[in-house]
Amino acid sequence: MPNLDRITWNPEIMGGKACIRGMRVTVGTMVGLIAAGHSFTEILTAYPYIEEEDLRQSLAYAAWRVEEIEMPLPAA
Repeated sequence: MPNLDRITWNPEIMGGKACIRGMRVTVGTMVGLIAAGHSFTEILTAYPYIEEEDLRQSLAYAAWRVEEIEMPLPAA
């Protein structure tokens, strides 16, 4: 996994989804906005507490997750 020090997981925040710096802003929300065509500038204006590095790490996290391979565990 890449160094993603701004991506956090806490079961008590947003149901344990990957969030940005412990806030109630999910990585999925940020990646979805970028995928919908919103620029970093637009997102940073709409979410003034988000920083550009948060968006970069959100994209890096999403890229890492799609490359992850899930393997079934053998039956005990």
